[in-house]
Amino acid sequence: MAAPHDHFIKLLLLGDSGVGKTSLLLRLSDKPFNASFMTTIGIDFSVKTIELDGERVKLQIWDTAGQERFRTITRGYYKAAKGILLVYDITSESSFNHIRDWIRDMEEKHPPTVNVKKILVGNKGDMGESQRAVSKSRGQALADEYWIKFFETSARTKMNVEEVFFALARVIRPELNVQQCLPLEFNRLAAQRSSCCR
Repeated sequence: MAAPHDHFIKLLLLGDSGVGKTSLLLRLSDKPFNASFMTTIGIDFSVKTIELDGERVKLQIWDTAGQERFRTITRGYYKAAKGILLVYDITSESSFNHIRDWIRDMEEKHPPTVNVKKILVGNKGDMGESQRAVSKSRGQALADEYWIKFFETSARTKMNVEEVFFALARVIRPELNVQQCLPLEFNRLAAQRSSCCR
């Protein structure tokens, strides 16, 4: 029987409370947008299997609480994460400014040997220019500073919701192929050594 997926990737959604992390996750699962969301308490997760360049990739996506009082719980989920979506609200200057804090906190708590991939996400891109507090160029400039990709999304209209998750999975997948090949190569070399030393 064929495996249900070719790859497994753990992702985290990080960002201040109210930026729309939960809404993005719900829209990825094809659930309707609900403007009266409930704040995430602690942490929640969802699973989504996607088709990526002919392979089935199972995404386990952890939706973290943005409030400071839950930060200790959130930090416990940095481990084993392959990718992180750093989400801010384009109508909230403070949520944008706090992205640096989220990156700093993640880098302090995440094992330094792990090269976790990141994408910057400016959510609520459907809002009018009069409500916008953070220009697209500022979002792009911050992403460029950290050498990461940048998307503006809208959970309300589903703009770029699937695209941002696909983009992050596509950046991570080549490393998964390398990691899967290493044990096979090790076993091959071990077999060669065993046969030549008999």
